[in-house]
Amino acid sequence: MELLINLAIVVLLGLSGLVFGTLSERRHYRSIREREAQYRHILVFNEKRPPSIVAGQPFHLVQGSVVVSSDYFKNMAAGLRSLFGGNLKTYETLLDRARREAMLRLKQQADERGAHMVVGVLFETSTLNQNGRSQIVSCEVLAYGTAFEMPPAHA
Repeated sequence: MELLINLAIVVLLGLSGLVFGTLSERRHYRSIREREAQYRHILVFNEKRPPSIVAGQPFHLVQGSVVVSSDYFKNMAAGLRSLFGGNLKTYETLLDRARREAMLRLKQQADERGAHMVVGVLFETSTLNQNGRSQIVSCEVLAYGTAFEMPPAHA
């Protein structure tokens, strides 16, 4: 009987973790979509050279950084999936959220400096492991580039 109670507690905790993790992820995606609409006016390019239209305009280095953690249940699901090979969709959503959040923070910083365009945008990604284990605990994504203000005639 005691074994069944312990098993029920583990299952209940597992299900509640899965539900709350899913709700948290959905809330984060909703926030991302709202802020993407808010900063849609800021143009972002991976070109190394800025267009001639911004020649001589003020510029700033801008960056957005985020560390997103994977929950225990996603790690467990990815571990099971890795036994058979294939895409680890649980980590794909983690990295998608991290990249989009880093880009939003970059755009926010550009907007605060009065910029209308960010050129030379690059991403850096690193994985943070706990105690040297290979299982992903969290990942950091850094987006950076050069923000330019548009000339008054084109702003």
